[in-house]
Amino acid sequence: MCAKVDFTKLLETVRERLAGAAPREAKLASVCEVLAAEVPHYDWVGLYLVDPTRERELVLGPFVGTPTEHVRIAFGEGICGQAADTEQTFVIQDVSQETNYLSCSVHVQSEIVVPLFDAAGGIVGELDIDSHQLAPFTPEDRAFLEAVAQTLAPLF
Repeated sequence: MCAKVDFTKLLETVRERLAGAAPREAKLASVCEVLAAEVPHYDWVGLYLVDPTRERELVLGPFVGTPTEHVRIAFGEGICGQAADTEQTFVIQDVSQETNYLSCSVHVQSEIVVPLFDAAGGIVGELDIDSHQLAPFTPEDRAFLEAVAQTLAPLF
């Protein structure tokens, strides 16, 4: 069972981290850091951003956790690429059941990927969370991470 997290308070912390004049990259990194630090079952927290020079490809942005070899992911490839291609949140409670999963670590058992959109509604990236626990993500995790994604939108 996952520890109870006050997502309302954590969302306010995220908003505070995004306030001010820091560069976008620093703000994005700060959000990854606070999510990884405050939610025990978020073992890898990162952002994949749409590469403006290569159509339909994601490039790894700020992240917290073990480095990954997946620094570029085509739309449609893996869970991240599927989320980008369909512009839908994916909640995978057991990655071993997915034929399209790109393994970043033998420890990852679950993943949630939330698309990021700009003000015009175009996809600009996604928030990717990996967990070393099986089936840790609740509807509250999903709603919280979708709210974080909306909070990040003005940065794009």
